[in-house]
Amino acid sequence: MTEVHKKLAFFFLDGDHASAWEIVKEDLAAGKNTMEIFEELFTPAMGVIGEMWEDNSITVADEHLATSTCDFVLSRYQHDVTQKRKDPQNGRKALFLCVQDENHYLGLKMIDLLFKEKGWTTKFLGCNLPLEYAVSAAEKWKPDVIGLSFTTAYRVSSLAGYIEQLEALDHRPTVLLGGRLVPLHDFKMLCSEHTKLIPSLEDLNGWLNYGFSRKEQIPN
Repeated sequence: MTEVHKKLAFFFLDGDHASAWEIVKEDLAAGKNTMEIFEELFTPAMGVIGEMWEDNSITVADEHLATSTCDFVLSRYQHDVTQKRKDPQNGRKALFLCVQDENHYLGLKMIDLLFKEKGWTTKFLGCNLPLEYAVSAAEKWKPDVIGLSFTTAYRVSSLAGYIEQLEALDHRPTVLLGGRLVPLHDFKMLCSEHTKLIPSLEDLNGWLNYGFSRKEQIPN
């Protein structure tokens, strides 16, 4: 962890939108792309906050403030940078959501932005979405890909229901499963060939560039 990541983490904890954005701008000025900025700035900074939460160095209120500040900076990034690039649309659609009782959505929001940059039309439904509404939204919009975020171990049983019902939709979307638990546990037993496990943003980027069009399985 470098000092810049720690600085960004503490700006998030302080609710300092302006200073956090300045750090992002420095990386942009250095020529870094979205993938690099997410992997080298946002993800490790929020990792610092997660560690502080786990060892009780910060409160629930601190964590919520950091999350809302990071969310603001991500939204500004999308508005000021991503949309200005006007990437050509590829005709594909992706739907993103967190399973019920899952409130950690920032990683999924970064994934949504990466899809947009690749020309996908996306809908980001956010956190804590009950299964019935996830199924209803997918049936109406018929996305090619449905991305699920999952970080809470005790919700494994409900996760299985999401995967089963979303895989079974008539238009047969590809289901992507990501979150901090994915690289730590074996979720293959919950999935068929229609679900891909995404351990990291790097794996996602590789799948976006090669896997979806060729229907290849990412190594899990």
